[in-house]
Amino acid sequence: MHMHKFEKIWLIFGIGALVVFLSVVGVSAFYLGNKPPSCLTTIDPKKVDTEAPFDKPGLNKVEGKEWDYELVYVASAFLYNPGEVEVPLGAKVKVIATTKDVVHGFQVAGTNINMMLEPGYVNEIVTTFDKEGEYLVVCNEYCGTGHHLMSSKIKVVK
Repeated sequence: MHMHKFEKIWLIFGIGALVVFLSVVGVSAFYLGNKPPSCLTTIDPKKVDTEAPFDKPGLNKVEGKEWDYELVYVASAFLYNPGEVEVPLGAKVKVIATTKDVVHGFQVAGTNINMMLEPGYVNEIVTTFDKEGEYLVVCNEYCGTGHHLMSSKIKVVK
């Protein structure tokens, strides 16, 4: 069977792109250990205020873990609890968040933290705050008429 040279070029390009794509995914998944996020941790949205760690939102020092602090947030109709929190500069922090009512967003401007909070699920992310300053936490999922008022502040201090 005779193939035109341009067909051969496109065939080689397509197969090469497929090999590169599969290699990147394979290295990312198996060597680097990356995996898709999962919602394995659940909570009854009606009992958020009574179950740990959401019964005491805010910054909590922890011992014997890979991170120094746990920053617990609870989102509900047009507010985050806590409204403002101070985090030490350079601290490795595990942010744990959930919501009691509807879907909310949780984005910390200027960082890599961006989560969708759904009732019944707990979201977590570990990060380090390396720059001193104030970081605004905003809801980036429309949650109702007071959505534009929903914010919190993380102050990173020495």
